[in-house]
Amino acid sequence: MFDSLSDRLSGIFDGLKRRGALKESHVSEAMREVRIALLEADVALPVVKSFIKKVTEKAVGAEVLKSLTPGQQVIKIVNDELTAMLGSETSTINTVGVPPTAILMVGLQGSGKTTTTAKIAKRLTEKNKLKVMMASLDVRRPAAQEQLKILGEQVVVKTLPIIEGQMPVDIAKRAMQAAKLQGFDVVMLDTAGRLHVDQSMMAEVVAVRDATNPIETLLVADSLTGQDAVNVATEFDAQIGITGVALTRMDGDGRGGAALSMRAVTGKPIKLVGTGEKMDALEDFHPERVAGRILGMGDVVSLVEKAAETIEQEDAEKMAKKMAKGEFDLDDLRTQLQQMSKLGGMKSILNMLPGIGKMKSAMDKSGVDDKAFKRQEAIISSMTKFERKKPKVINASRKKRIAAGAGVGVPEVNKLLKMHMQMAKMMKKMSKMGKGGRMPQMPGMPGGMGGMPGMGGGMPPGFDKLFK
Repeated sequence: MFDSLSDRLSGIFDGLKRRGALKESHVSEAMREVRIALLEADVALPVVKSFIKKVTEKAVGAEVLKSLTPGQQVIKIVNDELTAMLGSETSTINTVGVPPTAILMVGLQGSGKTTTTAKIAKRLTEKNKLKVMMASLDVRRPAAQEQLKILGEQVVVKTLPIIEGQMPVDIAKRAMQAAKLQGFDVVMLDTAGRLHVDQSMMAEVVAVRDATNPIETLLVADSLTGQDAVNVATEFDAQIGITGVALTRMDGDGRGGAALSMRAVTGKPIKLVGTGEKMDALEDFHPERVAGRILGMGDVVSLVEKAAETIEQEDAEKMAKKMAKGEFDLDDLRTQLQQMSKLGGMKSILNMLPGIGKMKSAMDKSGVDDKAFKRQEAIISSMTKFERKKPKVINASRKKRIAAGAGVGVPEVNKLLKMHMQMAKMMKKMSKMGKGGRMPQMPGMPGGMGGMPGMGGGMPPGFDKLFK
């Protein structure tokens, strides 16, 4: 997400920070580069013009040019304006109202509307503790209603029983009536999409809207379509009136033009972003955190929140006790690998940490592959319980057996054992540091960064070599 734009802006601002003093010409030159970077990221031209004008006016002020850290001051201005462009405040899904409240899901065919409906239903059920029902109003696309039913079974959310031949408005009314009788809090209405905006689709959605009076009308848009996503949002808002946007496939969009333009052009907030195919790969859109990611400042708050959601408290406490004793076996290493996978993998973690863009680039060049987590888990799973507890007993013949069982070569087993040995040494050092509670520097990371929650203190030297 925003990788290409972040890399471009980092280079531009590195040049500003290296200058002891800034002249107006330096700011103007930097802003020309920022303008090009934003346009290449597929940000709408009017949005770019407005952004550059606001930043330039503030950045050439006497207070900035004569400050002790003018480069940093300019970056702060850019950060503030980026946040404003993205919407300033986080806007969450509204469910407050007389139950059952309706959430109307609209968008073009292929934007990920049905999957996003199920993701939101799962989130409202698990995080907000609401009783949710889903209903598919798509009577045109073959098996669309069946698709939502299957997704409902996956996320353990009830779906409205299918009645063949019923029209969308009638399905919506039946869903609201059934939800009322059965005590549901929220009804998710998944409408039909088209390959392009047409009047028959709009008329159908308007009829459903009028029949259900939804508290939210969410447009699901594919971020990979760039400015087309913004144009679609504008049309839907003009004809139906949307309350917010859910952008899908943000994990595959290295430019981010749709996200950067959406709020400025439509005036509607981005409420959620889809970051993967898994049913829990859905995040709230925090403008200030996204601005930080774009400018290479990281997003540690989101990472900690994600860690708190995915890492079991009991497991973290057990790991902390073992670390205090300087213990770390291969079962612990497997737990660490599994937790990193839950957090989205190595690259996802690095995207949220500040100041490590160069390290991320180095990892990209070295061929780091997050799928290797599974391969490492397979190697550990091929070992006996005794071998996992006492790695020193693993001799040549045992390595051959383990490698064969995991479907890898002996060198990969050796790499894993070496990494475990390095991590075990690090745990012992940590336990000997006394009870002052100081966390050591994370090897391979910038100075002063401790371990992630449940991550056992970080990565040993050469950790990335495992993922080639």
